[in-house]
Amino acid sequence: MSVIENPILKGFHPDPSILRVEGDYYIATSTFEWFPGVRIYHSKDLKNWRFINSPLTRVSQLDMKGNINSGGIWAPCLSYSDGLFYLIYTDVKSWHGAYKDTHNYLVTAENITGPWSEPVYLNSSGFDPSLFHDWDGRKWFTNMIWDYRKGHHPFGGIILQEYSEEEQKLVGPVKNIFKGTDIKLTEGPHIYKRNGYYYLLTAEGGTEYAHASTLARAKNIDGPYEVDEQYPLLTSAGRDELPLQKAGHGSLVETQDGEWYLAHLCGRPLKDKRCTLGRETAIQHCEWTDDGWLRLSQGGNAPSLHVKGINVPEYKFETAPEKDDFDEPELRTDWNSLRIPADPSWVSLSERPGYLRLKGMESLSSLHKQSLIARRQQAFNVEVETSMAFEPETFQQMAGLIFYYDTEDHVYLNITHRDGLGKCIGIIQTKHGEYDELLERYIEIEEGQEVKLKAVAQNEWLQLYYKVEGSVTEWKKIGTEIDISHLSDDSAPHVRFTGTFIGMCTQDLSGQKKEADFDYFVYQEKDE
Repeated sequence: MSVIENPILKGFHPDPSILRVEGDYYIATSTFEWFPGVRIYHSKDLKNWRFINSPLTRVSQLDMKGNINSGGIWAPCLSYSDGLFYLIYTDVKSWHGAYKDTHNYLVTAENITGPWSEPVYLNSSGFDPSLFHDWDGRKWFTNMIWDYRKGHHPFGGIILQEYSEEEQKLVGPVKNIFKGTDIKLTEGPHIYKRNGYYYLLTAEGGTEYAHASTLARAKNIDGPYEVDEQYPLLTSAGRDELPLQKAGHGSLVETQDGEWYLAHLCGRPLKDKRCTLGRETAIQHCEWTDDGWLRLSQGGNAPSLHVKGINVPEYKFETAPEKDDFDEPELRTDWNSLRIPADPSWVSLSERPGYLRLKGMESLSSLHKQSLIARRQQAFNVEVETSMAFEPETFQQMAGLIFYYDTEDHVYLNITHRDGLGKCIGIIQTKHGEYDELLERYIEIEEGQEVKLKAVAQNEWLQLYYKVEGSVTEWKKIGTEIDISHLSDDSAPHVRFTGTFIGMCTQDLSGQKKEADFDYFVYQEKDE
C-alpha cells in the first residue's frame, strides 16, 4: 500500500474542498485575487494530483477589478449530485475593519472540466459557503455569518437555509445552527450524513497558528448539534515542533472502500514562523469510533507528514516541463494574472511568435489593471530564469522578473530607463508598503540587447543575477542576498491569505502601453 506524503498540494493552495465521484477524486482550492478563479485538481489515488480546471474564467462569473489584497475567491465548495457538479464560492470585496462585503454564488457544470455556467447569486451574509445534497433530494446551504455589531463576536455562527434548484435561489427561514466552541472564530462549515446523524465539520481558531477543525453532530440537519468531547479533531496549536502548522479548515471524503480522509489547510514555516509558500493542502487518514465520532488514524489530533494511502494502483500524472518557451497558442495553466483575465488588450503569444508579450499598464500598487503573469512558488529552494527584450524610453516604463506577494510586498528585478544612463537594470523592494531601490547605482545596458534575468531562492534568501547578450556572457550577481521572509501571510500587521508568486510583469505609468517581450521562463525546484 502506498504512503501519501504531505502536503499533497504544495505552495498557495488553501481551503481544500475534496470530492469523490466514483473512482475520481477532486480538490478545489481558494485563489483570492488571482485570476482565473478557483483551482480544481484531480487524483485517482489521493497521492498524485494534477491541475485540471479553473471554473471561473469569465468576468461575468468573477469581476475582481478593484478587489483589495487577499480579497476575491475565499473557500470554494465543490459537490456533485444527479450528474451535475456544483461549485459554491465567495467573491470578497472588502474585509478590513468592522464590515465584510462577501457575495456568494453558485455555478454548475455537467463535466468537471466545464463549461461552467453563469453564476447564481445566493447571499452576502458571510463567507465560507457550502452546499449539502440530502438523501431526500433537498439541498441545504450553509455559511458563517458575519456580525459587525459592537459587543458581538464577529464570527456569529453557522447559518442554514434551503436552496431551491427550481427557483435558483435560497428559500425558507434562515437558522443559526451552531455557535462554535470556546476555540471561537467558527467558519468553514461542511455537512455530511452517516448512520442517522448529520455531521457538521467547521474550522475554528482563525487561519493562523491556533487553527483547528471541529466536528459536531445532530439527528436533524438544523440541530441541535453536540460537539465531540475530544475536540478539536485536528490542530497544530501549541506544538511548534510539528512540520505542518496552521492545520485546520478541511473537508471529508469517503473512499470506494469505506475509508475516510480529511483534506485540510496547513503551512510550513521558515524563520520567525513565516510561511513564504502560503497555506497549502494536506490530507489525513481518519477512522470512526464505535460511538460514532471521527479520529485521526495516527491517534491524537496532530497532522502527520506521512499518511496511509488507499488500496488502488498509483496513478502518476505527467508533470509540466521546467521551461516554457511560449510556443503554444495559449498560456499554460500554471500561469495566473492579477484580478483581471489575461486578454489580448495586454498579453499576447502571437504578436511576436515564440515570445510572451506584455503591454505595460498600471503600477505594482494597482488593484485594477496590472500587466503581470505569475505562477506559484511551490518549493523553498527554486531557481528561475527569463530572457527579455525591452526598450524603455522613460523611468515610468519598467519590465522584468518579480517575486510577488501582494501590492504591499514584492521584490522586482527590472529593466527601466534613467537619465544619464539610458536603459538599465535595478532592483525594487516594497516591504510592508514601503518602496525602496536596493542598488546604489543602476546597471547600464546597451539598447537593442536582450537581457537574461535569474533569481535563486533558498528558504528566506534571494539572490539575483543577470546576463546581457553579446557583453556579459556569464551570470553576474546583482546586489547582495535579499531577505524575502516578508513575502508571507505572517509578516504583516494584519493576517493575509495568499502566498509567493514568481513571474514577469510590465508597467508603463506614462500610459503608452510600452511592450516587453519574454522569450522563455524556467522554473526549477531544487533539493530541500
